[in-house]
Amino acid sequence: MFTSVLMIEKALTSADVEFVTTLHGDEPVAFHVLLQPRGEQADRLLRAIDDVALGELDEAVREGGTPEGDEARSMGERALAVSLQALRGTGDTAEGRLVGDHPLDALRKLVEEVGADEVIVLTDPHYVEEFFHRDWASRARHKVGVPVLKLFSHSKA
Repeated sequence: MFTSVLMIEKALTSADVEFVTTLHGDEPVAFHVLLQPRGEQADRLLRAIDDVALGELDEAVREGGTPEGDEARSMGERALAVSLQALRGTGDTAEGRLVGDHPLDALRKLVEEVGADEVIVLTDPHYVEEFFHRDWASRARHKVGVPVLKLFSHSKA
């Protein structure tokens, strides 16, 4: 069985689930999901710039309304539950947890705990962070000791 740590920031869509569950053909996969709720991410300004870069001006204006704190955590718990159920629905195994302030430290620890074969980072595009190599995937490549695959989600958050 192949062991993948999947790092996400919102609920997986059916297209996302199909995408990650078919990466290894018919080989069964054990998914260990880490979800950092969007409201817990550091900088709204960077998210707004990403929205502008994508031509999503309405989204950039709405960044101020992004849930924070307990509301973001509650939404994150629901998104994680939906994602785990969808992954399990394919016949693969899946477990997961929310992460907070230090997602890359949690990622490194989980990779070591489960003996992961790979890390998959599945997020919306974050152009500013990617340009400066400050996105999760770029930073994880220097921390986890296993291959890191960066994929873009099939829907906008």
